[in-house]
Amino acid sequence: MFGKRVAVLMGGKSAEREVSLRSGARVIGALEAQEFAVVTIDPIDSDWLNRLLSAEIDIAFLALHGKGYEDGTIQGVLESFGIPYTGSGILTSAIAMNKIMAKQIFETANIPMPKSFSFDPNQDTATQCQTAANQLGLPVVVKPKTEGSSIGISMVDNVSNLQRIATQTAKEFGEIFFEQHISGMEITVGLLGIGKELRALPVLELVPKRDFYDYEAKYTAGMTEFIIPARLSKTTTELVQEIALNVHRSIGCRGFSRVDMLVDEFGQPYVIEINTLPGLTELSDLPAQAKAAGISYNQLINQILTDAAKIDHR
Repeated sequence: MFGKRVAVLMGGKSAEREVSLRSGARVIGALEAQEFAVVTIDPIDSDWLNRLLSAEIDIAFLALHGKGYEDGTIQGVLESFGIPYTGSGILTSAIAMNKIMAKQIFETANIPMPKSFSFDPNQDTATQCQTAANQLGLPVVVKPKTEGSSIGISMVDNVSNLQRIATQTAKEFGEIFFEQHISGMEITVGLLGIGKELRALPVLELVPKRDFYDYEAKYTAGMTEFIIPARLSKTTTELVQEIALNVHRSIGCRGFSRVDMLVDEFGQPYVIEINTLPGLTELSDLPAQAKAAGISYNQLINQILTDAAKIDHR
């Protein structure tokens, strides 16, 4: 990869813009430290595509997050112009971002998940919320279908509040769903590599100082304690790593990803979601897991880029 000209795409207009800018800045530092020629592209700019096409780059490094960037949209633009890029492809990105669709595929792969069902704004809200409480138990987790970084997520402990929050969340984010609350250890498993070289990184345990690992806990220094390796038995550690690999493969991820899970008091893991463009900031999970595996930040960025260059993006 030495001498390659790399465009780092960062920022954008999703709810995760600030996180993306932080990821991108750190990626740029790592690339420049390794003497790559770097061009910075922010898709929020009206002329971003013209700038990208005229920059004569060899590959695009996606440091983008959220709607329009993790859901296959930007990947489709890049593929239509024959530009190689880091991370998963169009279909995989779209599936992973749509949590309901992803759950349906995970179910066919026998991947353990919390129970859930979609909220239909055309049906009676009170009836649906009562059904959610009856079937899933309280508290109920309310989630947007296509957001990341825990944006828009609420944990609701009574039916009257559930009606109000479901209505508000659907109004703000569009399609939402209800999910069973699993009480237990929050963990995440990073995946790195392609083909036979794909491997699960050490399991990271997250101990947030808030009710759950929300946006503030994720991106505010000191709000979450990182414990790596996670305080799990050897058997459970191997189990969650194998589940993470199955999740990654089941929807066709490539290069890298991160699978978030909860492990209950009996040692049963539940997959919450997969991130196809996980954060790469100074507080992000994937770099911490890579470090625990003996992979420096610069090495991590280099491997992501090198793996992407091996993939046929046609």
